[in-house]
Order: sequence, then structure tokens, then C-alpha cells
Amino acid sequence: MSDILTPNLWHVLTRFTQARIGLGRAGTSLPTRPHLEFQFAHARARNAVHHPLDEQALRMALDTRGWRSFMVHSAAQDRAIYLQRPDLGRIPSDASTAQLQAFADARAECDISIVVVDGLSAFAIEQNALPFLDLLMPELAKQTFTVAPISIVRQGRVAIGDPIAKALGAKLVIVLIGERPGLSSPDSMGIYLTWAPQPGINDAQRNCISNVRKDGLEYGEAIHKLMYLVTEAFRRELSGVMLKDETAAAPQRLGRVGQNFLLE
Repeated sequence: MSDILTPNLWHVLTRFTQARIGLGRAGTSLPTRPHLEFQFAHARARNAVHHPLDEQALRMALDTRGWRSFMVHSAAQDRAIYLQRPDLGRIPSDASTAQLQAFADARAECDISIVVVDGLSAFAIEQNALPFLDLLMPELAKQTFTVAPISIVRQGRVAIGDPIAKALGAKLVIVLIGERPGLSSPDSMGIYLTWAPQPGINDAQRNCISNVRKDGLEYGEAIHKLMYLVTEAFRRELSGVMLKDETAAAPQRLGRVGQNFLLE
């Protein structure tokens, strides 16, 4: 009996990408293995959206590194409301607003506020936030930037970093957030940078570095780009569409052996 699977010549390119290409066909349908792999990837993406952030474990890990932190909850009471009402994820709850007001009353100016947000994939934060911060914090210290206590946000969107940083008296906010899961990337973390953060800022005033993860944009290269943007934001006192990423490839990436090539 002849094989019912019709291969696709593009299959040879799958070694260069995680995208679903060259899957072949069985009659007019997907072969069984790619079909089951698609269902598994879809289930992982759904789980990433609903997976709750273990904020206590994250706080303990930050404490062991000597980094102070505190918790903030958005106005979205639970995950269902968060998914239905993106606007509520952009503002703190009443209790958190009162907590932030206490910071504002005892306000001490600082350079940078770091806000860690569960976003649409808490799994991405659990996988990437700590190793990323392990590289970022020493770089900020080298540049003598003062950093406020790290805030950990539940049910948050990117813009919730603005009122937090404003209350902390920060000149710039860096938001680490779990991005919308893709079928091949349920663990992707995004980084958003905003100069002079305050409520009401729009997305045109932010810079974004996306797909930070082990199988995406590597931590070292993301740090390289972020530190350039931070330095330029302080020098020029702006961010967003007026501030472009003009970095070359990170030094640690050069000379790395790829599958069939050497970057030099």
C-alpha cells in the first residue's frame, strides 16, 4: 500500500523556524501528528492566558536578591473581568490606589520604576522576569540610576505602570509584561519603556521590545537594546515614536555559531 501522506518540499526549512510550515497532507487534511501538535500548542496558549502568577514566589526571589518589592492589583477583580475589560487592567484598584497615595505622600524622587505585570501570560513572567532582572539590575547600577522598589501587578495591562511610576516619583518606567501567547510562544515577555510616566499617556509615547525569551530575543540582546533606550531617554527626555532603536547587534551575539552560519 502506498503511503497516504503527501510530503511538502518546504519541510526542509523547519530547522530554521518554529512556524508551522511544510506540514504535508493526508488527502485533503493535515496529517495526524501536525494536527495533534496544533491542538497541544493551542491548549498551551490557553493555559498561559489563565495561569495565575505566583507572586509570592516572585517576591521571595526578589527579596533574596536584596530588591524591595510590593504588590499592586488592577481594578479588574478577577481573570474573567480582566479579559473582558482591558480598561480596568490599566488602572489600580481602590486599595492599591490608596497604597500608591501613601508612596506619593512620602515621595522621594528616583530615576526608574520597574513594574512586573502578569499580562496575558503569567507563565512568561515566571520564566523570564528573574533571569532578565539578574542582568538588568547590574547594568542600571553601573550607570548609577536609582531604582524604586519593584512593583508586581496582578491582572494588569501595560498602562498600569504609569500611575505606579508617577506615585513613586520616577522619571522613567520599565514594564515587564507577559505578552499575548502565540501557538509557538506561550512564554514571550514584552518590555515597555516610557519617559515621564503619568496617567493618560498613549502608546505612541512608549518604546517596546518584544518576544523576550530563551527561544526568541535573547536576554543579552534585549538588555543591550533596553539600556540604549534608557540612556537616550534620559539624555533627550523623551520616548516613544520620537526615540528610535539605533543599536547594532549586541556584542555577545556576534560570533555565535548558528545552524549553518557564523555571525561575524
